[in-house]
Amino acid sequence: MRNAFAKTITSEASKDPRITLLSGDIGNRMFDKFKTAYPDRFFNCGVAESNMTGVAAGMALCGLRPFTYTITPFVTTRCLEQIRVDVCYHNAPVTIVAVGAGYSYATLGSTHHACEDIAFMRNLPGMTVICPGDAFEVEAAVHAIIKQNNPVYLRLGKKGEPLIHESAPDFEIGKGITIQEGSDICLLNTGNTLPIAIEAGKKLKKRGISVKVVSLHTVKPLDNQLLKEAFTSCPLVATIEEHSLIGGLSGAIAEWLADNGPMNAHFCRIGTPDKFFHLTGSQSYLRKQTGLTPKSIADLLENRLLEI
Repeated sequence: MRNAFAKTITSEASKDPRITLLSGDIGNRMFDKFKTAYPDRFFNCGVAESNMTGVAAGMALCGLRPFTYTITPFVTTRCLEQIRVDVCYHNAPVTIVAVGAGYSYATLGSTHHACEDIAFMRNLPGMTVICPGDAFEVEAAVHAIIKQNNPVYLRLGKKGEPLIHESAPDFEIGKGITIQEGSDICLLNTGNTLPIAIEAGKKLKKRGISVKVVSLHTVKPLDNQLLKEAFTSCPLVATIEEHSLIGGLSGAIAEWLADNGPMNAHFCRIGTPDKFFHLTGSQSYLRKQTGLTPKSIADLLENRLLEI
């Protein structure tokens, strides 16, 4: 995903002289092509993410289109006040690009885990929250972001994520992408767990269960029409995300359900627990510990469907 972002932002910068890229002392080699082509539009702000956010806000208010980029906790939690006051209060068109969603940097310990960021960002007035499911969705998201004029949070995985689409899909902010149709369960995924959701769907299909899989790449604003259809056409709707069950996609949809009255479907939330991990392991290890594997998800959803 991060390579797709670097490639796309470099291409877009050739068309739009307003685009600037600010890095929190990361991604220097990855952005070599951008720096070579546009040396006066790349700024390594060092390990000073709060200052980087303030600089980006100032650039945006002067007519530029800045993108800030670094590891997720450091571009969100560390500078939350600056995002709130400098960016969102002024509705400045800054795009905050976070690399390392969920447990992508699991081996570096809990300081680098990112399971609360969607909750922080979607709670800020005026902020759009986008979590692409693969590299092609990253490419399409960047194209869409540049066409709008408000703060955006773009949440990326890391590298090596499987490609789901054959090319950049039709992408509209606030509109989900249906990957496959089904009628028994609707799996609503956001972000880098999309391959897991698809594999879980395949396992359920082998068990005779029809599964609809959706890439709900935009957590804010939600796709109201898609949610209405999901909760009226399938007996079970489930959310999947590498993020805490508190405040993430599942929290957003639970709030949506409270506001939109009773629906026909039962609702199942799959995500990370409300806890820190004090043991270090790989991303796959932590996914196993938290039930974010195709088999665990398929087993859970089959049992929930049988209970209905």
